[in-house]
Amino acid sequence: QVQLVESGGGLVQAGGSLRLSCAASGRTFGNYAMGWFRQAPGKERAFVAAIRRSGGRTTYADSVKGRFTVSRDNARNTVYLQMNSPKPEDTAVYYCAASLDISPSDSSSRYDYWGQGTQVTVSS
Repeated sequence: QVQLVESGGGLVQAGGSLRLSCAASGRTFGNYAMGWFRQAPGKERAFVAAIRRSGGRTTYADSVKGRFTVSRDNARNTVYLQMNSPKPEDTAVYYCAASLDISPSDSSSRYDYWGQGTQVTVSS
């Protein structure tokens, strides 16, 4: 079992930058593809980005491509989401999730473990 704890959320101005972190418990972090999802008020949870077990291969939602970067440090059991040039429409609770799939997926149903979420608010 994996426990995930997100951090780094907060208030950021549009055009600024913010980095989210997700720390995982256990010694099998490298066995999981990791994903980031977000949920805005009144909306369904949506895919943001994901990264392969060993890193390297990544996938992004079109809405964040070119602005957000997902990365991971398996030695630190941590996955990151670097948010550059955020927009007000990026405001949401951001969740990290772990999947036993080898390749990163944009489907929430492929993820087995979820963090509690961290709020990101982008001001205009």
